[in-house]
Amino acid sequence: MEFHAKNAQVIGVSFDDVDDNRHFAEKFDFPFPLLCDTERAIGMAYGAANSVKDEYARRIAYVIDEEGIIAQAHAKVDPAAYPAWQLRNLP
Repeated sequence: MEFHAKNAQVIGVSFDDVDDNRHFAEKFDFPFPLLCDTERAIGMAYGAANSVKDEYARRIAYVIDEEGIIAQAHAKVDPAAYPAWQLRNLP
């Protein structure tokens, strides 16, 4: 995959459970790891949710560098187009 050539990893995070995420990944041939955040801890920490009661996460993206520092934040992304757009903009 082209992301590996740029030493990058794409990870998705969903509020769904393991079974729902597996079905989603299979149905849509999702090419990236998809983490379960059923407690909404990641969503709250990264601003994808306003409350642990939110049913869905906002579609946001972060580019985190090798040191674990947020290098870029994108408050709204189109999940169909964003990975390709980001790949073109990685160093």
